[in-house]
This record gives sequence, C-alpha cells and structure tokens, in this order.
Amino acid sequence: MPMSEYYRELRGKAGNGLLMMPSVAAVIRDEQGRILLIRKKDETLWGLPAGAIEPGETPSRALRREVFEETGLMVTPEQVSGVFGGEKYRYEYGNSDQVEYTVIVFECSIVKGNLRSMDGEAEELEFFKEDEMPEIAIPYPKKLFLRDPAAPKVVFD
Repeated sequence: MPMSEYYRELRGKAGNGLLMMPSVAAVIRDEQGRILLIRKKDETLWGLPAGAIEPGETPSRALRREVFEETGLMVTPEQVSGVFGGEKYRYEYGNSDQVEYTVIVFECSIVKGNLRSMDGEAEELEFFKEDEMPEIAIPYPKKLFLRDPAAPKVVFD
C-alpha cells in the first residue's frame, strides 16, 4: 500500500527530514524453517515483511495487514522475538525520506495464502536458510533469526 494519509501529512510538514516511526516486522518461516525476505522495487537490499503502525492500530493488526499486503500470506503472530530502535535503525529511502524505526519483531506462523505481492511493493519474495541470508536493509542482530534453544527468546537492542 502506498504511504497512508497520516504519514503523507507528516511528510508534508517534515519534508525528507527524519521521522520517528513505530513499526512491526515479521519473521515468517516455511516448512523447511527458511525465513521469508522481500526485496522492494528500486532497492538492492532485502528485508523482512514490515511496515508502519497506523494511528489506532494495534501492533498485531498492523503486522497482519502489512504481511498480507506485501506477501499475500495470512499469518498469526506467535510471539515477540525482538524490539529494536535507536540510531542504527535509521534508514533513508531512495526518495531521500529519512526514518528511524522502533520495531517490534514477531515470530509468525502462516495460516494460509499464496506468496505474491498484493500491493506491488515487493519485487521479489524468497525464503532463505538462516546461514544463507543476504544482507538486509535493517541491521537486526543475527541471533534474531536463529532457532537455537540456547539463544535468548527475545532480543532487545
């Protein structure tokens, strides 16, 4: 989905300047345990299905909406796997819009759906093994993606 009216209005006031953005992201695994990443049009780096939380929207509802729009999959958030924010979660889009994300990352299970970009944002959708993941746009710690029983259940940064 294109930028919401709320964020369009903020951008109208801030221009390309830095916006703090509450957001959600999904770690979605297939039957083989591979992790779904998306690559958006005009971007070279991959990322998790993710997006902004809209006013009045709960994080879990935002997550389900964003995942469906970007991937065509309906998911259930199973648990919070990480919460991240701060300067290293700043990102500049190709149009020079700057954001600093505060991200709640959920481990999700697939309920149903066919893998495809519903809103046209994603150019590629692909599942990757934990040890074969490409560089991703947001610098989540590697331990977020590990299914190691010794790894912490929730990662904070």
